[in-house]
Amino acid sequence: MSDLPLQYRNPGPSWGYALLTKAQRIAPRWLLWLPLAIVTWVAVAWLPVQRRHSCAFFNIVLGRRATMLDVWRHFFAYLEFLLIRLRIADGVPPKCRLEPENAAEFETLVRSSEPALFGTFHFGHSDLLGFLLSTRGRHVAIVRLRVANSGDTELLERQFRRAVRFIWVNEPENLLFAMKDALDRGDSLAMQCDRLFSSRTEPFEFLGERRIFPFAIYHLAILFNRPVIFCVGLPDGPAGTRVVPSPIFRVKESASREENLSVARLHFQKVLARLEALVREFPYLWFNFLPLNPVAGPAGSKIPAPGHVPSGPCR
Repeated sequence: MSDLPLQYRNPGPSWGYALLTKAQRIAPRWLLWLPLAIVTWVAVAWLPVQRRHSCAFFNIVLGRRATMLDVWRHFFAYLEFLLIRLRIADGVPPKCRLEPENAAEFETLVRSSEPALFGTFHFGHSDLLGFLLSTRGRHVAIVRLRVANSGDTELLERQFRRAVRFIWVNEPENLLFAMKDALDRGDSLAMQCDRLFSSRTEPFEFLGERRIFPFAIYHLAILFNRPVIFCVGLPDGPAGTRVVPSPIFRVKESASREENLSVARLHFQKVLARLEALVREFPYLWFNFLPLNPVAGPAGSKIPAPGHVPSGPCR
């Protein structure tokens, strides 16, 4: 994986995951706080691209000029989530609690044997969705971009190998076949639907603008006649996750493809409205250190590349 482009590599040393895992085994959290806080300031200083994207995001979501303390809190919140991922990868059972909203629909779907498409975002504990579903008896194929220096993901993959497997979007020639094979096998798919690695995109209202989002999950739902449900995860106590599910989108077989897509757009807009409310309530849990989804421009305009850094430095 060393030949992957720089933007497809997690920052930090390759030995960092092992060090953090060992530190959590031998030291209480209160003792780790100060060194972790210092490490976070080092990361803020040494990751200028991520720092500037964080500033640009907070300039929008906070409605004021972001500060370096905002960026530090953003980086530190992600580090706290990484520590939870590593604890679970190290064998600590994941804990989750279901929010009451849409809980009945979610439980009915999860308890059934029906393969489904579970969508989520890089927000809070949502990246644990596929692993949390496996604790409820689901076999899950996680659709993910393979990146270098991803020791946490490799450890999680080994820990949950009986119920979780990965489908890598870096292999587009095999992607559709791999997803069909997983659904035919009875697995559900878990997909993150905010970063623009898909050619199927559409504009939706989010954070005050019509922004471009991936829409492939609904095309897959119509193609394979599978339900779509979105879930986000919020911190719940020292190492727990509070799961917030959406209503379920189901394909109407008697309707045309365009009619189903029209209903899907309304469904996704409601999902994004709920996500926006959570992002505004918990802005430091938005774990995208990339450009915010671009504003929809005139037809034919280009989407900014992943390395594009918007203006708006911190004060």
